[in-house]
Amino acid sequence: MLTSPASAMPAAVDATAAPTVEYPAYRPFAAVVERVLPLSPHLVRVTFTGSDFDVFAPTGLDQRIKLVLPLEGGGMPDLGQHDEQCIREGGWYARWRALPEGERPAFRTYTVRSIRPGRRQLDVDMVLHPPVPGAVDGPAAAWLRRASVGDAVVIVGPDARTADPTIGCDWRPGAARHLLLVGDETAAPAICSIMESLEPGVTAQAFIEVPSSADIQNVVPKGASRIAWLARDAGCETARGFEAVAPRGELLMQAVRGWLPRHTAELASVVRSTPDALDDVDVDHELLWDSPVDPTTGDFYAWIAGEAASVKLLRRHLVSEVGVARTNVAFMGYWRHGRSEGQ
Repeated sequence: MLTSPASAMPAAVDATAAPTVEYPAYRPFAAVVERVLPLSPHLVRVTFTGSDFDVFAPTGLDQRIKLVLPLEGGGMPDLGQHDEQCIREGGWYARWRALPEGERPAFRTYTVRSIRPGRRQLDVDMVLHPPVPGAVDGPAAAWLRRASVGDAVVIVGPDARTADPTIGCDWRPGAARHLLLVGDETAAPAICSIMESLEPGVTAQAFIEVPSSADIQNVVPKGASRIAWLARDAGCETARGFEAVAPRGELLMQAVRGWLPRHTAELASVVRSTPDALDDVDVDHELLWDSPVDPTTGDFYAWIAGEAASVKLLRRHLVSEVGVARTNVAFMGYWRHGRSEGQ
C-alpha cells in the first residue's frame, strides 16, 4: 500500500477561509489507487491519493464526484489535471470532449465516502455486481474488477478554494430536526456519510436496500438516529405472493409506507392540504433529479436516491399521496436499471 506518514503531509486547506484566487467548483485531480478493500460481496472501497488532495473540499455528505477511468491499457489522457491554468479556467470537460472518440475515457459519478485532506486520501465506495455469464461489464465494473494499487485515474471534484465548495451536494435539510433518508446500495455511501455527520438533537431514520445481508455495514449514527438495512435476498411479500429475492425497490417502498403513518406529528409542518403537482418524468429518457435549492422550512426533510424507477415511485408516494411539500424532499435518480450514465 502506498502510504506516507501523516507528519510528512501539509496541513489541510481551511475550506471556510475566503478564497485568495478564483477556482471553479469542480476541477480535475490527478490520483492513483492506494488501496482496494472489499467491504462485502457487492461493495468495494477504493482509497485514492493525489498530490493536490490537500485542497480537495472536505464537504462530505452526498458530495458528487466524477471518476474518469483510464483507457484500455492503463493510459490516461491529459484533461488538464497537471495544468494550473486549465484547472483555474475549468477546461477539463472541453478537453475531454475534444478527444477523438477512441481516445476519450469513460467517466462515472460517485459520492465521497470519506476525505482526509491532511493525508491526501479519498475513499469511494463502489458497487460491484458478480459477473453474469454472457454479459459484458460496463466501463466502471470492468475497471473495478482489475483495479490495483498504483493505477492512475482522474477525479473531478470540488476545490476547497472555490467560492462555494458545497456545489455538488444535495443534502439541504435547513432547520429540520426530523429527517428521512432512503436509498439503495448506490446511495449507501452518501447516506452513511450524512448519518455520521448529524448533530445532537436531530433525529433521522435511514432505510438502505442492499442485495444481500452480507452487504450490511457497521455504521453507527449518533443519538436517536437509526439505520435499517433491507436485504433483497431475505425476500418479501408482494402482490404476487412471497418472493425469495425481493424486487428492486420493493423493500424501500414497504418500509417508507410503514414508517410515514407512525410519524404524522413530525410530518405535520410540511404536509399540504392540496398536494404539489409533479411532472411525469420518463426515467428511461430523462434525468429524475428534483432537489430543492434553498434550505427547507418546516421540521421534516427527506432525501431519497438510487435507481430512478424506484425513486420515481417513492417521489409520487411522498408528494402526491402523502402530501409532503416538494420543497422538503430531495429526489435523485442516481442510475437507471439497464442503462449507462449519460456523458
